[in-house]
Amino acid sequence: MSFLALFIKPLAYISVPVIILRTIASTSPVGRYYAQLTIYLGTLAVVSTWGVFVAVGMTLMGRRHDVNYVVARSFYAIASRVLDIQVEVEGEEHLQTCPVVMIGNHQSMLDILYLGRMFPRKASIMAKKELQWSPLGPWMFMSGAVFVDRGNSTKAHGSLAAAGDEMKAKGISLMMYPEGTRHCQEVPSLLPFKKGAFHLAVQAGIPVTPVVCENYWRIYRKGVFGSGTIRVRVLPPISTAGLSVSDVPELTTLVRDQMLATLREISVKVTSEEDVKPAEQPGMKADSTPVGEPEPIPATPVQVASDEVPDVPSDEDGSETPSVDTSLSLSLRQEGSTSEYGTETDDEGMVVVGRQHH
Repeated sequence: MSFLALFIKPLAYISVPVIILRTIASTSPVGRYYAQLTIYLGTLAVVSTWGVFVAVGMTLMGRRHDVNYVVARSFYAIASRVLDIQVEVEGEEHLQTCPVVMIGNHQSMLDILYLGRMFPRKASIMAKKELQWSPLGPWMFMSGAVFVDRGNSTKAHGSLAAAGDEMKAKGISLMMYPEGTRHCQEVPSLLPFKKGAFHLAVQAGIPVTPVVCENYWRIYRKGVFGSGTIRVRVLPPISTAGLSVSDVPELTTLVRDQMLATLREISVKVTSEEDVKPAEQPGMKADSTPVGEPEPIPATPVQVASDEVPDVPSDEDGSETPSVDTSLSLSLRQEGSTSEYGTETDDEGMVVVGRQHH
């Protein structure tokens, strides 16, 4: 009897909170949001704790830089089932190229789920310094993560330089979010890209591989945590052979344009005010003339001020705002940027390689 109790009691302890959470989730959309969020964060905490032991074991086996691959796949295997969210990856064969700088669009903490599905072998992570004290901190540290002080650009640049050297020496890839912060809204868009990841790729002479996750606004945002399928597309690597520092702005623009086009292509279509044609607006004919109203009388020409947008001041560290960004992206730019190298972020951060050198 006592032998059976060893199995029954743990199951009872686990099943009770699960039943409670599912009951809460069925009450209302708000209840579902908090229930799903609790499950997600709880799974993240459990897997990251287990990841500490994985990191110890794999380090002793000489496979330290595969720790993130094992822990990420474990997290996805559990979280995707309990949350009923699947991730489909297209172009996964492009992840076989190594080493590369992987460039991703950053929407929310749910990005960890798609990283869990596609994170390749021989890659480690770099994140903001504050994450040392998060549930992810212990295994991130033991797996060789670099924690960047976003308030100190000199140390941040030094970490990137050290990462590039280790990438070439050990054949390790890295992933970075050049937007620098989380950004998710109903209409798919990207913030202006910082240039740090591209400087690193050019200086190290390694390719850039864009990784685009569809806009999952419909599944997750504040107050909403649903289920469904998220599409991720890995684009072919872009060579940096023969490029110099002067080519970084053009490379940044090229990658951002490719990623934005792909983001809009793979995301679920939404109708914004800008997308509505005049013929589709209530009370309008195909020729954009209001129904039941006479033809407009030509107005007397009036001289208007130039619509030229003035130059945007550069950041305190001298970084430039990319000229290819739309006014929408500019309006969403977060304040407090410290460097064009993309080493600051408000969340779970970038993915890179190596350990900070002092």
